[in-house]
Amino acid sequence: MSDLLPFGLGAWIFFGCYLASLLLLGLLGRKARKEDSMQDFYLAGRGFSFIVLFLTLYATQYSGNTVFGVAGATYRLGFSWLISVHYMMAIIVFYQTFAFKLHALAIKRNFVTPVDFIWDRFQSRGLATLASIVMIIALSNYLLAQLMTMGRAMQGLAGPAGDIAYNYGVIGLATIMVVYGTLGGIRAIAWTDVIQGAVLFLGFILLMFLMIEEFGSISLATDMISNSKNSNKLMSPDSLMLREWLSYILLVGMGGALYPQAIQRIYSARSTNTLKRSFAAMAFMPFISVLISIIVGIYALAYIPGLEGADSDQAFASILRIIQESSLVGYGLVVIIFSAVLAALMSTADSAMLSISSMFTKDIYSPHIKPRAKESELTLLGKRCSWVVVAMLSILAIVLKEQTSLISLLDRKFDLLIQIAPAFMLGIHFSQLKAGPVFLGLISGLIISLLLAFGEFSFVVDGKLWGFHPGFYGLIVNTLIAVLGSLWSSNSVKKRLPGETHISTID
Repeated sequence: MSDLLPFGLGAWIFFGCYLASLLLLGLLGRKARKEDSMQDFYLAGRGFSFIVLFLTLYATQYSGNTVFGVAGATYRLGFSWLISVHYMMAIIVFYQTFAFKLHALAIKRNFVTPVDFIWDRFQSRGLATLASIVMIIALSNYLLAQLMTMGRAMQGLAGPAGDIAYNYGVIGLATIMVVYGTLGGIRAIAWTDVIQGAVLFLGFILLMFLMIEEFGSISLATDMISNSKNSNKLMSPDSLMLREWLSYILLVGMGGALYPQAIQRIYSARSTNTLKRSFAAMAFMPFISVLISIIVGIYALAYIPGLEGADSDQAFASILRIIQESSLVGYGLVVIIFSAVLAALMSTADSAMLSISSMFTKDIYSPHIKPRAKESELTLLGKRCSWVVVAMLSILAIVLKEQTSLISLLDRKFDLLIQIAPAFMLGIHFSQLKAGPVFLGLISGLIISLLLAFGEFSFVVDGKLWGFHPGFYGLIVNTLIAVLGSLWSSNSVKKRLPGETHISTID
């Protein structure tokens, strides 16, 4: 593989040592385990400090879709993709609606998976199972996007040998990821996140200075775009684009806050104060990571024309390649950034992989197939599940490499995830919310979202209706059914049983 990428022997030695260090952290995480339980393997015993929690949230949230997907979307759409800064900020806002109360409940009730809250709150196995299936499907989509990003990172740097490098990237990096993830669990992933998050943070800042030195100011790049056939990508947003902006803010804000792996990190915080401090620090990250990824996309649009369709997701890697060839400093920085980005991709993907395996074993296998399974048996099954999931999605990532953009995968994932919002964001505060209406609302929201997303309708343009994503319409119907149905049910009970009051399952 040494002839595929324009790196020298020293860079490959650095890559090898860096990837080997991830495997070493996996072994150290395995040795650091206190017990062979799901709580220790998936939550690290709820002992994350501020630094570890902040950097693991950062490295997990800002990964493939941020670095490559945002740059690629900016390349396709232009400055209008500044909306991505806003929707990443919205995630932090929506966290505030439920995270702190959920953390306190998780400690008190020993939650391990996100669905543990839904089961505890509504006592409905049907609702809990359906929510688990939705989250597993959405996370599988997310994991597929990360695997494709690994391949495209290699593809963008490989030049003419890009197709071969893509396949090597997916298979090789996925294998390393699943090895250290299943060895050390969330503890090993969090430790790697500390390194990756710090390197990414500094790398983005240095990258900005090197881009200005290599290409000139952002205004110069903008002038070049304005004098090209892509000048329409500099236009101010029209009313349709503004509606799309609002849709993305709501879609990604709610969906990102409901990532199962993010919810499990909420469970893992040492204290509520630690969680609050981590979210406060996270509020500043969109202005560094996302904004710089947008600027990368603008520079690529100006200086690397001709990337079409899914190939536009190579914009970030292509800019790195130019900087790498410009100077020794640029070469060194690209080696470091590329290593950190790949490792962050693996860590983000592994977090999704662990969440999938935890929900399959604890929320599906244990209650429906083997209710009396031991903790150690479930943990082992979860590790095996991880291998199977990664193998299947790696094959799919190779098959779909020319057919799907990262942003289209992001849209479908969030269309599904936000249908869980009423159960979490309302269920934790609204004591009258009942299992039956929430279950019916979830089914209705999913059906509407999927029909609008995949149906052939003339009024749906670019996967959106009047500028809003299908999941937005599904969520409206979902929420109305859940709330109005619960209120009607409560009123009916009061009429039949005067004098009785509703008892909430939430303390």
